[in-house]
Parts: sequence; structure tokens; C-alpha cells
Amino acid sequence: MQFGFGMGPDTSWMRDELTELGVEELTTPEEVDRAMKEYNEGTMLMVINSVCGCAAGNARPGVKIALENDKTPDHLVTVFAGQDKEATARAREYFSEYPPSSPSFAFFKDGKIEAMIPRHRIEGRTKEQVADDLKMVFDALCGEKEKAEEK
Repeated sequence: MQFGFGMGPDTSWMRDELTELGVEELTTPEEVDRAMKEYNEGTMLMVINSVCGCAAGNARPGVKIALENDKTPDHLVTVFAGQDKEATARAREYFSEYPPSSPSFAFFKDGKIEAMIPRHRIEGRTKEQVADDLKMVFDALCGEKEKAEEK
């Protein structure tokens, strides 16, 4: 970990693990509202990222594995709990019926929360088990990926 003068640990690598997969980072309440408005058709996975070990060992690697599935969400976004606090608070307003939990996954279809995978389904499990939970949601609620040769 790197510490700067008056700053906490460097979390850039924790963010990069998701953005390198094509997950759009939402760092402000306005960005969250824009994403919820723009992506209200189709499916969207929102990753509530965290600095904890289960995010590094299970959640983010589980997302990477799950995205290899035949069915995946149309849109992928993330907020970072404990880092981008206002954005995370705004995101949680869209699934307020669930208690705050990080890391966690919120899955939306046509702008409505359809599934939630909270921390207790991530912590103490393997990245493969987390990926299996995500793939189960993807298979139930997402369409097939377009095949390269069909484009």
C-alpha cells in the first residue's frame, strides 16, 4: 500500500481491476443518476466495490470470471464504498430496500432492482463461487452476447 501526505491507501489498482474489464466507474451522485437514467432499458450490473480483502480476493475476480459467461449484462457500472461516499449513498437509494453492504452486487433490469448479492454471499467464499452466483443471475435475466461473426 502506498500512503501519501494526509491521504489513505492508494486504491487505484482496486478501481483498475474493474475498469479494465469495461466497468464504468461512477464517482459522483450526478454520475449515478445519469447512469440510472441512461441505462434504464436492458440489464445493468452495479458493483459496490470495497477495499476489504473479500473484494480483492472474491468479488472483483468473480466479476472477471462471470463476464466470460454467454449471457452478460448490457451495462456494467461501479461505485466505491468508503471512497466515493456520496456516489455510493446515491446508488444505494436505488435499492434502499436492501441494507448497505460492501462489497456487493446490485442487478437491474429495465431500471428496477431484480437481484442483490450482498457481502455475506461474497465473504468467505471463493471467486468461482461468487462468479457462479453472478452467472446464475446473468443466465436468468440477460440476453445472449452477440457472436463476433454475426456483427
